[in-house]
Amino acid sequence: MTKRTRALLGSLAAAAMISFAPVTANADGYWQCVPFARLMSGIQIFGDARTWWSQAAGKYDTGSVPKIGSVLSFKPTARMNLGHVAFVSQVLTDRVIQVTHANWSIIEGDRGQIEKDVTVVDVSPNGDWTQVKVWYDPIRDLGTSVYPTNGFIYQDAQATKIAVATSKIAMAQNAVVSAAKQAANQVANSVRSSPLDIIGQAADSTDRIAALLDAAANGGSSSSDSSNKQNAPR
Repeated sequence: MTKRTRALLGSLAAAAMISFAPVTANADGYWQCVPFARLMSGIQIFGDARTWWSQAAGKYDTGSVPKIGSVLSFKPTARMNLGHVAFVSQVLTDRVIQVTHANWSIIEGDRGQIEKDVTVVDVSPNGDWTQVKVWYDPIRDLGTSVYPTNGFIYQDAQATKIAVATSKIAMAQNAVVSAAKQAANQVANSVRSSPLDIIGQAADSTDRIAALLDAAANGGSSSSDSSNKQNAPR
């Protein structure tokens, strides 16, 4: 067994022990819209969302036509004084798109959440994407609020390469993390007494857990765990 696998097993045992403690923080972290939009699009603009449109001038093409991979720039408002940016993940019609963005809806009482493929509708009088309605998860609807926008910031060749590379890394990490969680759950579920027993159970299950991790790293699935294929990300 490799040193890396042994280190991962140690981390899994620790993670299983931690799972018995109360959780007081958001396990997935808190995402702001700007770093998330930059990560998804590869567009290298920094600073508050309200500055993205002016910063894009002369650096990235901009316009009023939605394109997959672009970033929709929201103007600041009294309630949203820093503005907002959202990654365009789908273009459904010339006036309906879906975005994947962060820190918009309050989900289960928490801000800083990531929402995937949520609906945005152009409600501007001229159909030029200067006013939009955005899906808000707590009400499960678009609601009545209308948000002013600047338009779309388009990826250049470098941004596209960055976004593709980031996507591949994220997919690989998700596969390994998924297998690691399954392995940690197997260890935790096998414990029926004190948390100290977790270490012993982890040691006894070394080969089985290592097989899961190795399978994830190699892009395959473990033959000893039939649920891997059923629960694999699609």
